[in-house]
Amino acid sequence: YARRLADGSPRADGTVSLVLGPEPTLVDTGGPWGRARLLAGLAAEGLSPGDVRHVVCTHGHSDHAGNLNLFPRADLLLGADLSLPDGRYLPTGLRRGLPHVLHAGHLEVLPTPGHAGGEDVSLMVRGTALGHVLLAGDLFEREGDDGQWQPLSQDPARQEASRAHALRIADVIVPGHGPPFRVFRGEEEEGAPTPGPGACGPSPGAEGH
Repeated sequence: YARRLADGSPRADGTVSLVLGPEPTLVDTGGPWGRARLLAGLAAEGLSPGDVRHVVCTHGHSDHAGNLNLFPRADLLLGADLSLPDGRYLPTGLRRGLPHVLHAGHLEVLPTPGHAGGEDVSLMVRGTALGHVLLAGDLFEREGDDGQWQPLSQDPARQEASRAHALRIADVIVPGHGPPFRVFRGEEEEGAPTPGPGACGPSPGAEGH
């Protein structure tokens, strides 16, 4: 969520997404003010923080990376930096524009720079029942955020390019501060009549986190 208070100051917390499977993967951790909710959400899936294998933080803002200390047993990918539980850092190709594979054919970290500068990332989850799902952090604030994301961006030109690419490759996008939404492309891309290129609509059954 992200909302403006009566005194004009913003209050926000980032979307937290859990990808279940043999190696549970968390995308963003929310802010420390949401710690109890994060732990309760994991427990509802039968997990403790020690069960999470990978934590991907899309960028370093406190409403997205504020609970990293809960996951000392996980591999941590914060932007383009990958560290292991023993404190070792491993190289990735993310700064060179290359994807980082967590699970071949299923989970892939993609460079999507712009919002926080040059090292923002997103996680592509391939082959779900809804198609390819992009967990995008603040690449998108929410569905229909034109005119809202630009003032928050450290590099609007790069973010605009990253957003355009995301709309070409994803079927569903999970934004940083709102519920998931489906991406519709023109019939020349999908082979069936749909709204115009890059148009967006609600993803059936999707709820915000």
